[in-house]
Amino acid sequence: MERCADEPVSEADVERVYSAWERERHHSAERHLYPEIISSLQRIKEEHPDVIIDAVTDGKANPMSMVFTLAPYFDFCTSWEDDAAGRTEFFKELSNVDGQADLQWIYTAAHDRYSEIAEGRGLTKSAGVETDDDEDEDGPAWIHIGDDLAYDVGGSASCGARTILLDLDQEYGQTAKARFFEGSAAVVPSWNTASQEEISDRKAMNDAAERMVDKRVSMLSLLPDAIDEILRGE
Repeated sequence: MERCADEPVSEADVERVYSAWERERHHSAERHLYPEIISSLQRIKEEHPDVIIDAVTDGKANPMSMVFTLAPYFDFCTSWEDDAAGRTEFFKELSNVDGQADLQWIYTAAHDRYSEIAEGRGLTKSAGVETDDDEDEDGPAWIHIGDDLAYDVGGSASCGARTILLDLDQEYGQTAKARFFEGSAAVVPSWNTASQEEISDRKAMNDAAERMVDKRVSMLSLLPDAIDEILRGE
């Protein structure tokens, strides 16, 4: 910004420009939401009134800032760019993440925050996560939902979460996953900045995470059903 300015740029000016960009980023996201996401969230909230919903993100997207659409359905947001509980040393570019263990900190941070909220609401007596080996019908269930096999499924499952992969139908226009298709079916989107080596590494992480998928949905309207199936132990 300073390189393009005729006069020195103050920090206040930079902050105003950045704030305007961030507001419009979230307003734009609100204008382009998948149509059934609101009805799916409404159903989840109605069927599970004690649910605590967090957004885990690798950037600045925050549903809590999407006040006209998503904000009423989320309780908090955990971001790679947060400076929470002294975790600054764990921040790194996603392209440098080379193993599942490196992803665990953000899910641990999210679960810690959940535990604080749940305790404040009197919803749980412990911060434990329900597992297949030690099920507690009255205990909490931790379910992570995402569209990335390596980071969403692999990272959260390694911390004890049950997982739902959003492997959405073609009509949703998911372009990221096309990078990892086999052979000539692979399509690298125009926005991609990852090298072929990075894509190959990610594909290996995706393959390892396949066995950690508990449920897979092709339409967002099916998400509440997938959650119910996990809660019923199906």
